[in-house]
Amino acid sequence: MIYPVISTKTPIFLTNPKTPRIHESCTKLRSISRSSQHQNPIQNDIKPKTQFINPVLMTNTKSHYGFQAMLSLCGLGYWVQGFRCFPWLALNFHMAHNLNFNPSTLQLVQNSANFPMVAKPLYGILSDAFYIAGPHRIPYICIGVLLQILSWGQLALIPVTGQTLPSLMACVLLSNFGASIEEVSKDALVTEHGQKHRIKGLQSYSFMALAVGGILGNFLGGYFSHKLQPRTMFLIFSALLSFQLAISSSECLGLSHRQTPTGKSITDNIRKHLSGLMIAISEDTISKPLTWILTSIAMVPILSGSTFSYQIQCLNLDLSVIGMSKVIGQLMLLSLTLIYDNHWKQIPMRKLVGGIQFVYAFTLLLDLILVRQINAGIHISNEVFTLCFSGLAETLAQFKILPFMVLLATLCPQGCEGSFTSFVASTVCLSSLVGGFWGVGLAALLGIKGGDYTSLPVGLLIQFVAALLPLGWIHQLPMSCPAEKEMKKCIGETQGFERVVGSVRI
Repeated sequence: MIYPVISTKTPIFLTNPKTPRIHESCTKLRSISRSSQHQNPIQNDIKPKTQFINPVLMTNTKSHYGFQAMLSLCGLGYWVQGFRCFPWLALNFHMAHNLNFNPSTLQLVQNSANFPMVAKPLYGILSDAFYIAGPHRIPYICIGVLLQILSWGQLALIPVTGQTLPSLMACVLLSNFGASIEEVSKDALVTEHGQKHRIKGLQSYSFMALAVGGILGNFLGGYFSHKLQPRTMFLIFSALLSFQLAISSSECLGLSHRQTPTGKSITDNIRKHLSGLMIAISEDTISKPLTWILTSIAMVPILSGSTFSYQIQCLNLDLSVIGMSKVIGQLMLLSLTLIYDNHWKQIPMRKLVGGIQFVYAFTLLLDLILVRQINAGIHISNEVFTLCFSGLAETLAQFKILPFMVLLATLCPQGCEGSFTSFVASTVCLSSLVGGFWGVGLAALLGIKGGDYTSLPVGLLIQFVAALLPLGWIHQLPMSCPAEKEMKKCIGETQGFERVVGSVRI
């Protein structure tokens, strides 16, 4: 409740920086702020009980409803995003078995499909500067989901689409283009509401929804991989996306419509947000941790395609075993996220991230144990070892990003949530692409190909060494999140496009 900060004698209390921001009542608050600048607050004859308290109570109810609706909408979106492993597991199996792609081609398709993710800052700046039909972010979510439906629907309903590499790549690129637009909008919504309601760490709940979706997607994908055709699995996912589109559209229609901010053209708004983004990322509190996480991802060669092909072709592992190993990995990701949200937030960031990176490097050696068949020497079958340990490295690679997302979301300047969060996400994706192509080049250099995996252990050892190197500049990370006063100063300096009267945005 807001009663403790309301004074019935001095309406000028609007300049109190601790008063919550109320977007819907901006028009009335502007008039109150202007009148209070020219009047003695004691002589001000505004009756706060009838003219201010009642609207605040109504706004709080609407704000609470909007917050709950945002949580439900984004929670569903992140869950479906995690469930994308369901069609992708079928697609990987289809490329490896039905199309007989070699490991390098398979990994090239997997990494090239992420190119639309690199352009996320463009989508973010556009969503910040241009409102579609008033509700701002949610129409972009609907557009992104619709593009994914078109992509997976074509693969499901038009057989020839999935039989040639160019048409297959076109559908995959369209799917990830839609997914990137949707992810930008969801991330911006979460950041906006986290700052508006002063809730730190909402990104943890995003990770939880992703993990739950990943658990179910990998479990069902592994189970149905031999019972259903890949096209049927694509169709199931298209139906799920259609359900998400229906929910998002109904939510969009139920919101009050707002207009794009007036006074400036769309081009001026885009230029303004781009300028604010450049100023924000130049701050040391943002640039140093961002640089560390990007380099720590980019310098590790990804050999997932070669490892997947080795497990299928040489070890003859069932796809359900690989799917269940990813289920266990997602369960661990969910558990780690819960532990972080409840306990590990208090650990100094440098110490926490350093420990995660160290453990991550050693989990990369688990694939080496499988390739060298050391597990067989201690009477552990390939199925059991893959089930228990194959997904650990991927899980830690995902979890390592969470502390950075929480830190950077806290430092995000108000008003450019879409452009800032999308820039962070796109640079993380770009670093993953660099690691992926670095892995493709390393596999080609070592001669790793279908039927010949003799050099795969060397590649895994190079992975291990590369993962240890970022510990050499771990000092670039802060020991903890910047103090609240420092964060406000950083945010204030980067907000060249937004002004605040007290705590009320105008």
